[in-house]
Amino acid sequence: MALLWLPPQTTVAQLAAAGFSPGLMSAGLGSVSAQQTYLDISQGNRVFDSLYDEPLPPLTRDCQAWQEEVTKRAESAPAEIVPFLLPSSLRGSNVFVFSEGPWSCALGFAPGIGIGHPETSSYRVEPGTLAAARAAVRGLHGDDLLIAIARPTGKDDDPLPIGIAGRGFDGDLSSDSTRTGGYVLSTDVAPTILDHFGIDVPAEMSGEAIRSEGSVDAVAIESLGARMAVIGHRRGPVIGWSLLVWLGLLALAAAASRGRFARPAVRLAGLAIVYMPLLMLLGAALEPSESAEVLLVLLGAPALGALTLALFRGYRALAVAAGLTVLTYGVDVIAGSPLTSLSLLGPNPGLGVRFYGIGNELEALLAVLVVAGTGAALAGFAPAASRERSAAAFLLVGLLCAFVFAAGRFGADVGAAIVFPIGAAIAAAVAAERGRRGLLAAVAAPFAVLALLALIDLVSGANAHLTRSVLDAGGLGDLADVAQRRLQLSAHSFARPVLLVFLPVIAILVGLAIWRRDRLQAWLRPAPALRAGLIGAVAATAVGTLANDSGALLLEVGTAYLLVFTGFAWAESKKEHDSVDKKLHFRAPRVKP
Repeated sequence: MALLWLPPQTTVAQLAAAGFSPGLMSAGLGSVSAQQTYLDISQGNRVFDSLYDEPLPPLTRDCQAWQEEVTKRAESAPAEIVPFLLPSSLRGSNVFVFSEGPWSCALGFAPGIGIGHPETSSYRVEPGTLAAARAAVRGLHGDDLLIAIARPTGKDDDPLPIGIAGRGFDGDLSSDSTRTGGYVLSTDVAPTILDHFGIDVPAEMSGEAIRSEGSVDAVAIESLGARMAVIGHRRGPVIGWSLLVWLGLLALAAAASRGRFARPAVRLAGLAIVYMPLLMLLGAALEPSESAEVLLVLLGAPALGALTLALFRGYRALAVAAGLTVLTYGVDVIAGSPLTSLSLLGPNPGLGVRFYGIGNELEALLAVLVVAGTGAALAGFAPAASRERSAAAFLLVGLLCAFVFAAGRFGADVGAAIVFPIGAAIAAAVAAERGRRGLLAAVAAPFAVLALLALIDLVSGANAHLTRSVLDAGGLGDLADVAQRRLQLSAHSFARPVLLVFLPVIAILVGLAIWRRDRLQAWLRPAPALRAGLIGAVAATAVGTLANDSGALLLEVGTAYLLVFTGFAWAESKKEHDSVDKKLHFRAPRVKP
């Protein structure tokens, strides 16, 4: 067996042409140095650099001293990080290991020094060229396995081309870590090597053995890489320009009409924002240019909003928009489609964090659309529903969506198993006017849902994030590491400059909501179901902020969508008052002069 490090400019198409099963490999969590990529491969596990107490020390000529520093640094990480676990696992087996090249020390080997007995099975790590890799593929026989990876440069976070040749590899690469055809992780390499030699994979390794699926399709893999590469920097312009234009036109319409068109404009802008994630899912399917994707969202979302307003009145329009958006994403994750993860609001697998299902951005907005959207549906389609039926509707929709977006086979988002049930349970308690008993049910709901999802995960063999990070934890200490890791990442999220700009705005909005709570109550009084849904959505947003590793992001996205529903309630309250005034005016007796 051999691991070849090829020139950085090697492409997926070249690996496929050389006879490899091709794929892309995530180089790390975000942007990392080349040495960190090698370390992640050797330890079969990884965490964000920010979770270490110290940065990775520069690689020196004294390999042993550097490896000792790295091992000491790993002790500060809130995870089971064991540097150089791959070479130590091979050292204890009947495998001869030989490594050469500048990366040997970072992988845990002494450069140019063999480990074990040359007469036994061998594992070689060495530099190579594409021509040498092509010749090595032709020379494979029996159970030989050849892994070729383009050398990391540490200059960007683009995934690295990887290829594997040998028995059983005749399609695009994938693994249970990503469940995405053509995409694997750096932490999957070590389990693949150990599995080849029949060596048990240590529990400290979080990666999964790489396999091949279907037939080789280098064009599809390169298309996947191109889409992942643009998600990060395209998200801001598409969302930012759309919101800026919509809100500018809203202000212009209100000013030009002296307020007459303010409420219709608020309804249309609100529906456009609700439809925005749906248009971004369409963008992932079409893979347009940046300017085309901007126009797709900028023009498509308001067009859908206008059509919805033409077909449905009042809260029915808001309910339909929220329902269509949630339903579309639900169907997509159940189908196992990659579109959700490749949409601009998806988890962005190119960052190396989450690779299927929904991410934190979608969790935040879907929590509001599910809970408050149910309230809008009840207010628009069933305003006369009893308190018990309204409460049952909140619970049914909330639990169903928690199952779809949190179960390992589908959305695989543990946070959804917490925020959806809490939001639904509190909305149900408010709708049914249960008070303290309803609050206790809301507290118990996420624990019950988590237990159910854990059982489903184990029975179905989904092996999702819940199982790997919580159920497979080695004890209370490992569970504490998981909690510490999430809290640290959440704290770091509040320090991001882009997010800090909006936090004062949120503080002002919260203060205004408290100060003018009587006015808010007046807007929502004609629609008690929507009021219950909004209270539940507020609770879901607050809990998601505290329980998630991107707390600031959930707070800001959730607040934005809460504003949409609140603005729609303001627009509808005026219409309700005008209707009442007309009735009173029509019925008022005439007074003779």
